[in-house]
Amino acid sequence: MVKHIVLFKLKESIPDAEKQALGLQFKAAIEALPAKIPAIRKIEVGLNINPGESWNIALYSEFDTLEDVKFYSTHPDHVAAGKILADAKENRACVDYQL
Repeated sequence: MVKHIVLFKLKESIPDAEKQALGLQFKAAIEALPAKIPAIRKIEVGLNINPGESWNIALYSEFDTLEDVKFYSTHPDHVAAGKILADAKENRACVDYQL
């Protein structure tokens, strides 16, 4: 099993209400993907509730193989979901590890 974890930091210049709205829109789009991409074993998006931390959004997902992660990452529905944050994103961090 491969765990795929991604963190997103949104631009400081974006008002908090807009960050929240973007986060909810992104969460809904990502969490709808298992119905479209069978390679996803589990996926969830969390919006950071701790104002003392700098990362705004966490994405956690599970796949059988790294090839499945690559398939997911290039799937048109995933690419479309990613565009929700494209203009608002300041930074992204990702870790893929195998159990």
